[in-house]
This record gives sequence, C-alpha cells and structure tokens, in this order.
Amino acid sequence: MSAKIQKESQAEKSFENIGEALSSSEQFLEKNQKSLLTGLLIVVVLVGAYLAYHYLYKLPRNEKAQAALFKGERYFQEGEDSLALFGNGNDFPGFESVISQYKGTRSADLAHAYAGISYNRMGNNEKALEHLKKFKGGDLLITPAVVGAIGDVYMNMGESDKAIDQFLKAAKKADDQMLSPINYKKAGEVYLKEGNYDKAIEIFTRIKEEYINTPEGQEADKYIKQAELLKESK
Repeated sequence: MSAKIQKESQAEKSFENIGEALSSSEQFLEKNQKSLLTGLLIVVVLVGAYLAYHYLYKLPRNEKAQAALFKGERYFQEGEDSLALFGNGNDFPGFESVISQYKGTRSADLAHAYAGISYNRMGNNEKALEHLKKFKGGDLLITPAVVGAIGDVYMNMGESDKAIDQFLKAAKKADDQMLSPINYKKAGEVYLKEGNYDKAIEIFTRIKEEYINTPEGQEADKYIKQAELLKESK
C-alpha cells in the first residue's frame, strides 16, 4: 500500500471515529436533555441566589455595621466605655448592639474586641474575657493586641500563669518591633513579681538583644539588674 493510500485510509478512519463520537454525543444529549436542563437551571438559580445575597444583603449589612462601629470607636478612644458599650440613645446603639444586630460581620467581630477591652477598663473581668475570647481576628495587628488584652484580664483576676502564657503568645503572634517587646515586658514583669528571677532575666535579655531600638529595649538593663539583685538577696 502506497503512503498516499495509507494516509487516505487513516483519514477516513479518523472521520469515522469523529462521526461515531458526535453520534454518541447527540444520543447522550437527547437521552439526558431533561436532566441536563434541570442541572443547568439549578446552577443558574444558585448563582443568582448567591449574587442577590452578596449584593443585596451582605454588602449593605456590612456597610451599616461599619458605620455603627465607627461611631463607637470615638467613644472607645476617649475612654467613654459605658457609651461605647451601650450607646448614646441617639445615633449609636453601642458595641453590644452591633454584635447582636450584625452577627457574622467583620464589624461585629471587631466590636467583641472593643467591648472586651472596655469591660476590662470598667473592672468587669468576666464580661471582658467573654468578649475577647469570641474575637476571631486574623488581623496581624489587632489579634496580638487582643491576645495580650486577655493576659491583662488574667492579671486583674490574679491568674499569673495564664497571664504570662497570653503575653508570650501575643509577643510571638505580633513578631514586630511594637507589640512584641511590650508583651515580653509584661511577661517579664510578672516573672519579677512572682519571684521567678531567672525567667525574668531571660525575658529582659531577649528584649535587650532583639528590640534594642524600642523603649522596652532601652530600659531592659534596669530590669535585668533588678532581677539579679533580688536573686542575690534571696
């Protein structure tokens, strides 16, 4: 068989295979047309429902929550914790209300953080822990701050070991030149208070070596010396 005839034969077989495939596809479509149309309709309905939920409900709800939270942040920053928590009876409902009305939004999550710190400043340790522990976070700055705030609450409650755990966790989560030395210093101060001078020296030495250009790093020697003197006098 010549090469030309062989090529023509192969081409004919290829066309036959294509024809058979098309025929099978047509038969499949005819047989399953109703199921395919139903499946397609379900997909269209689901996509439409998601888009409607996202643009007509979720986004407007998030915007309202953000607006409400913004007003509360001013009271929070000014230390007006009662107004921040429970509102002014006018245009701001309070963090507690934001949490209940806009549950599931980022703003409601942030409101847990603000509410927890506000309760802590008011001396309500139980409510402070309740809100701070509900904060989901994920933010590289806010999350370590909240973890450290939980440590502050534990200190207020006299639970030093739990406080130290939180401070160290916050320092590691932050991993920066601002929050990390602050939280390491808090842990070091608790170690000093509890008489664990070796740990105190270890923590303040770390601050001195790793965060030398921070306020905490600049005063680390003072705490190291204090711990050494207290250790010698034991």
